[in-house]
Amino acid sequence: MKAIVLAGGYATRLWPITMDRPKMFLPIGRSTVIDRIFQELEEDDRISEVYVSTNERFAGDFQEYLADGDYGKAQLSVEDTTEEDEKFGVVGALAQLVDREGIDEDTLVIAGDNLISFDVSDFLDFFQAKGAPTLAAYDVGSRERATSYGIVDLDGDRIVDFQEKPDEPSSTLVSIACYAFPAESLGLLEEYLAGDNNPDEPGWFVQWLQSRRSTYAFSFEGAWFDIGTPESYLDAVAWHLDGDSVVEDGAQVTASDVGENVHVMPGAKVRDASLERAVVFPDARIRDADVYGSVVDEHARVEGLDLSGALIGSYSQVSGE
Repeated sequence: MKAIVLAGGYATRLWPITMDRPKMFLPIGRSTVIDRIFQELEEDDRISEVYVSTNERFAGDFQEYLADGDYGKAQLSVEDTTEEDEKFGVVGALAQLVDREGIDEDTLVIAGDNLISFDVSDFLDFFQAKGAPTLAAYDVGSRERATSYGIVDLDGDRIVDFQEKPDEPSSTLVSIACYAFPAESLGLLEEYLAGDNNPDEPGWFVQWLQSRRSTYAFSFEGAWFDIGTPESYLDAVAWHLDGDSVVEDGAQVTASDVGENVHVMPGAKVRDASLERAVVFPDARIRDADVYGSVVDEHARVEGLDLSGALIGSYSQVSGE
């Protein structure tokens, strides 16, 4: 079985924090989302190769990351884009990768920015038992939130209807970016695209597929975070920290109040400040400031003001003076 980790996005909603780094490299505690995924795939003997689907802009970052890591199965597969408006869409890029790498066996497809609480091995057990296209489904608990995702209607575990981003969702059970396809289903990607169907979101392909093949949902509880916005990133950090805070060795925090769900990385200096639900990257400087629900990137300087819901880019200087 092969695995494809989708890591080709430009994460514009997280700029400037992700302007020069893939969002998959954002820290969740002392690890990252994509580290969690790679580790699980590395440990599952059913997976023989892991293709990391990224773009030309971030290819060097991933090449260096994989060279420094301990993931023997992972290899890059690079799509020919450097900007958001050049992208082929997720389905288009997926079809190109399958063709480019000559993949002709059962395949797991998972987003590199998905933080999920279930074990991927359990998902693969379910897929192999069904022997049919399978997706992971999660109850987001809000119809308003559900409008942003593909809605899954089930008869038992079998999907009987799938609607991508409907204005009035019939339920709050949504598809997340974790799919498994039997080898014979991979050829349907080209058939789907040849029919002038939407190449952007995998949900459109699933909606088309489930009307042609029996398709199943692996429903799970627990946690799921789609790290695409500042709020969802900080939600994932808060879930991981569970109310605690981490001040790493090499960071200096003096005369400051460190509240819940705060991560201060090595080299950062915080003085006369108050932090709550915040991530402070290495070598950042915060002084005489209140920082809530914000991310302060490397070498940024924040002084003499209150921040709420802010993204401060690397080497930026913001001051209340």
